[in-house]
Amino acid sequence: MGKMHIKTGDTVIIIAGKDKGKKGKVLAAYPKKERVVVEGLNQVKRHTKPSQNNPQGGIITKEAPIHVSNVMLVDPESGKPTRIRTVVQADGTKVRTAVKSGKAI
Repeated sequence: MGKMHIKTGDTVIIIAGKDKGKKGKVLAAYPKKERVVVEGLNQVKRHTKPSQNNPQGGIITKEAPIHVSNVMLVDPESGKPTRIRTVVQADGTKVRTAVKSGKAI
């Protein structure tokens, strides 16, 4: 448990598992569980009973959370996976920066 380097809205690339090499946007981040949900990736099928939201019921495909160690942020310049570092600017604000290119994320 703790602070994660990935936030909701980041573009990430999967570095391990069945969707390895695919890119997607982070829809949700769960820091306590150290997991993230990536749009369109790690799809699972769920058998659901009819409910008010879904009166038909049936089999629904949705994204499942993936462990944060299996994703990396995408470098805004090259589009490749990169680590990030926090850079403190002159005015005291902190900015997440790509290690590979030095660009702010």
